[in-house]
Amino acid sequence: MEYIGQTLPDITVYEFAGGEDTSIAIGPLAWRLPDLAFKKKVLVIGLPGAFTSLCNGTHMPGFLDHYQDFLDLGFDELWCIAVNDAFVMHAWGQSLGVNGRVRMLSDGSAEFVRAMDVTLDLTDKGMGVRSDRFAMVLENGVITFFVREEPGLLQMSDADTILSRLQNQE
Repeated sequence: MEYIGQTLPDITVYEFAGGEDTSIAIGPLAWRLPDLAFKKKVLVIGLPGAFTSLCNGTHMPGFLDHYQDFLDLGFDELWCIAVNDAFVMHAWGQSLGVNGRVRMLSDGSAEFVRAMDVTLDLTDKGMGVRSDRFAMVLENGVITFFVREEPGLLQMSDADTILSRLQNQE
């Protein structure tokens, strides 16, 4: 699938709402991706799952470490999308100390990753259908940059590599 120049699919994702105390949560807010990306430059990070070893220990922390560098490149927001529910995404963000720097978006039914053809079938490992590891840049909902990892690898979609590639595009 050719991604550059494509618009985001009209898929709904979910985001935890209600503050740090999950006992008084408003519940997951539903967002249509085209609405969420409207008039924004967004870096989207797709990951196999919250709390998984590579995602938790290396992949997401790199984007948190380089958060300001991405803002300096003109990004309005960073999103992390995984096939987990909004409560798990929120808890994961809390454990990582995201503190609003990255929107932790839930694709709990894998609708987005199926529509984008970036699924990773981990059924034989008890995890079901997940997201491949990928990164994309959206400008007003249009994909202008896209990389996808081979399963199990983290060589092209890590923060350092993405940052370097985007800096070299300027």
